[in-house]
Amino acid sequence: MSSKKKAEFVKWFGPLLDALRDLGDSGRPREVSSRIARNLNLPDEVLDETLKSGGGKFHNQVAWARQYLVWEGFLDSSRYGTWTLTEKGRNTHLSEVEAREIFKKWVAIHAENRKQKAVEEQSVLDEETSAPDTPSADEKLNLIGVLRSLSPIGFEKVCRELLRESGFENVEITGGSADGGIDGFGTLEINPFVSFKVLFQCKRYAEGNLVGRSQVGDFRNAMIGRAEKGIIITTSAFTNAAVLEANREGAPQVELVDGVKLVEMFQRVELGLKKRAVYDVDPSYFEKFKS
Repeated sequence: MSSKKKAEFVKWFGPLLDALRDLGDSGRPREVSSRIARNLNLPDEVLDETLKSGGGKFHNQVAWARQYLVWEGFLDSSRYGTWTLTEKGRNTHLSEVEAREIFKKWVAIHAENRKQKAVEEQSVLDEETSAPDTPSADEKLNLIGVLRSLSPIGFEKVCRELLRESGFENVEITGGSADGGIDGFGTLEINPFVSFKVLFQCKRYAEGNLVGRSQVGDFRNAMIGRAEKGIIITTSAFTNAAVLEANREGAPQVELVDGVKLVEMFQRVELGLKKRAVYDVDPSYFEKFKS
């Protein structure tokens, strides 16, 4: 991959700051991406591009832009939930030229840090590479790849387990070809007084095979009279039109779980995963102590 291609996300630096200002200086990641798309009137062909992981390329690039803005001190460094402007960020408007200078600055900082620690880490890396219980990069299991390798009914079953681990009760798979587009259902208890039935549909899709608007509409039609809430789970992603349809006003909302969110859910409940603690140096923290 060329340096130019790797740095495509630089063009979102300024629009990201603008979007956060529009949202009142903070916002959830998907809210920020949606506001950028709205502000710039981005076409569906941009919003519908996907990665091998099953997530959207556009949102992934916005997330990378956010990381550089954190390093530069324009956003706070909170890892979870909400992206928030700092005082410096609130008063900054970036051109693409200025954004590229920030990108180059942090590339140089990271390169220097890697150079400084390369010698010290070499012996450790050699030991890890030769260790019999340490898998190589090719041997490491990719969760999306594993999920895509399951049989259709196997994927439905593992989604059932995921929903159970996430707090759903009475989760069952309907099975059969006459399920009307519904793969299963469960009950989600909000509190001891309130609970509701949720229907779900599982789409074990390969990379690039997106869930479209018509599929969301068909699923919603199948929900009518059966439940107020629905979830579509996929190992791929959703077209922009599908996202708009899922959140259309006046219609029952359909929750969409793409490949990226699906992996996050598995990680949250540690289902089928073995947890490891890995720490990387945060150059932005130490930068202020160099002068």
